[in-house]
Amino acid sequence: MDVRLLNHTPDPERAIAAAARLCYAPVGAAELLERMSDQAVRRVLRTIISSGHTSALEHASYTFAIDGVSRALTHQLVRHRLASYNQQSQRYVTYAQEPQFVVPPAVEAYPAASETFSAAMRGAFDAYRALLDAGVPAEDARYVLPNAMETKIVVTMNVRELLHFLELRGCKRAQWEIRALALAMLDLAEPTAPYVFMDAGASCRRGACREGTMTCGEPYPKARKRE
Repeated sequence: MDVRLLNHTPDPERAIAAAARLCYAPVGAAELLERMSDQAVRRVLRTIISSGHTSALEHASYTFAIDGVSRALTHQLVRHRLASYNQQSQRYVTYAQEPQFVVPPAVEAYPAASETFSAAMRGAFDAYRALLDAGVPAEDARYVLPNAMETKIVVTMNVRELLHFLELRGCKRAQWEIRALALAMLDLAEPTAPYVFMDAGASCRRGACREGTMTCGEPYPKARKRE
């Protein structure tokens, strides 16, 4: 898995604070952006986040390039609908060489399971190539390709949706591959807006677990308290 931060809103915390402060200010957002002190930015961020009035978080966004993940992961990822996606097409991209496949650790840990998995992947790709050679269009031949096949995707999320994604998919109960993605995205985003992302991730970082009876019972260390 290769995750890179392609782009983000410049000075995202200040942009969010200026948008939030505009609701109560006699001057425009551009002037607020320039004039607000760092302390004022922190005060506004603390107020909107602690009160749950987080619509202003939507004024900052992040774009990630994600390579070497499975189609199983991206099928989960695109369920987060308040985001923008562009994914490598299996309709227009054909594979001259055998593609790579993501092998789950639970499969890789057992030689017999690993061999069964590898045989299934080889069989699927052999069938794909045979269909292409027979003149079947790639858009139809791709139907035999498995969820394990590696893919690439670009995703853009605003901060409000990114925090929601990190809460659900950063949880220890999340599926292992998308959880690894969520943690990698958090590692990239946090340095750009450390106050906003200081307690991002699973709900148990901020209080009680929201998984109810499905809780793993192993909470994260508590996040730092906003001051």
